Amino acid sequence: MTVNGENIPLHTIGGEQTLAGLIAHMKLSPKRIAVERNGHLVGSSAFATTQLADTDVLELIHYVGGG
Repeated sequence: MTVNGENIPLHTIGGEQTLAGLIAHMKLSPKRIAVERNGHLVGSSAFATTQLADTDVLELIHYVGGG
């Protein structure tokens, strides 16, 4: 699969092969992230049930706070 332009083999995320599993593997906060999968936005309520495939193209945008 492709994540933010980088090829990442699906088996390397281990555990659950879901968006939630990928987000945990990348050590990102699921509350501060937006995900586009194959050109469509995925709501955070669907992270745990969205199964990933080797052909997926993902864009993950992590929100950063500041002031």
